[in-house]
This record gives sequence, C-alpha cells and structure tokens, in this order.
Amino acid sequence: MENSAAAMVRAWAEGFVYLETDVRATADGVVVVQHDATLGRTTDMAGVVAALPWSRVRRARIGGREPVSRLEDVLEALPAARFNIDVKSDHAVGPVLRVVERMSAWSRVCLASFDERRLRVLRRAGGPRLLTSLGRESARLLWASSRLGRVGDGLPVAGGLAQLPLDRGMLRVVDERLVRAVRRRGLEVHVWTIDDPARMRELLDLGVDGLVTDRPDLLRAELSARGVWSSGG
Repeated sequence: MENSAAAMVRAWAEGFVYLETDVRATADGVVVVQHDATLGRTTDMAGVVAALPWSRVRRARIGGREPVSRLEDVLEALPAARFNIDVKSDHAVGPVLRVVERMSAWSRVCLASFDERRLRVLRRAGGPRLLTSLGRESARLLWASSRLGRVGDGLPVAGGLAQLPLDRGMLRVVDERLVRAVRRRGLEVHVWTIDDPARMRELLDLGVDGLVTDRPDLLRAELSARGVWSSGG
C-alpha cells in the first residue's frame, strides 16, 4: 500500500535497499509518511495532515488497514535501509531534520523536494552532513548546459544527486547528453517514475544509476536478466 511501513518492509525483504517515500508533519510536529496534504485519498479518514495532531492522524488506516507511520518508526524498523525522502511541505522541514538528527540517520537519507527554496532551507539547516537532491532550477541549468556542450564547474548547481523525470511534457530530459553532463560533475542520475520495462531497459542501457518505480517486480526482473541483481544489496 502507498507509503505504508508494511510496503517498505516488504520491499526490503525482497532485496531493495534504497527506498523512496514522502513525508509531511502533523500540527504538533510529528513527521509522518504521507504523500498528500490531506488524508482522504489514501486513508479512511479526512482532514489536512498539517492541521491535525498526531493523536488523530495515527488512527487513520491506509486502504482501511495499515496505519499511517511516523518517519522515525520506519527508520528504526529498517536500520540498514537507505531512504530518499521527499519533504512535501515547509511545515515539515524542521521536524524532518530533527528526526534525522535524533536517529543519527545523516549517512543514509537523501532529502528531496521540487521546491528550490525549501531545499535551500534544508541545506542551510542540515549543513554538510545532509545530502539533498537537485532542485528544479539546478536541473534546468544542467540540462541547458548539456545542450550547449558546456558543463563548467562554475554553474550554480546545488545538491548531491540528480533526480529527474524522463520527460517534461514534450521535452526529453534524460538522454545521453544529460547523463554525461551530470557525470562530469561527479553526481549520480536517478530517474522517476519508471514503470514500463522498455523504458527501464533504455535507461539502464544509458547508464543511469537508479530508477524510482512503482513496479519493483519489473525492475528486479530486468536487473536479474542483466545479472546485476543482488538481494539485500
């Protein structure tokens, strides 16, 4: 089930050591694993997460069955897993960093956001211990420079990991030129969200470092066929 602890534990058990999830914070600052601003789409409760205390959010059931989890509980349940965590709101910035500090999880999390300003706040507060993804503006700069054939170190690109969509509308984002540009900066390229086996094969052939997918079974089959799947890491 979407963003449930049970789903992440199962993914780990099946051999996936890199897990992606989303977080928000409740009214009283508890960081919960949750994509939407509201509970209605995925759980049996209604309401805005940021307006509700944890004492109420904890009663929500994903798909009517699985409880909404705190981020710290997931980190504790999977102490060897690495997490890409999309921080979905400004309200969650401080609480997320406090959880990472409390759990001593700096070395196994990457914080991400589509919001460049939010990423700047995270980096400033987290300091050099914190790994973050590139924001939209940094990604645009890298893409544009790859088209011009110039990938100078002077580009104001912030972040340690390029997490990008395959396409943006009619525009192809991730191709050989982009991968080469990112590589020259010493970064990894991760592409989201890839659920089609043909696209998986295309991107793996291109040399990307990671694929975010809602179909881990298909990705595992492709990696196994290439002889590079290793359960548990």
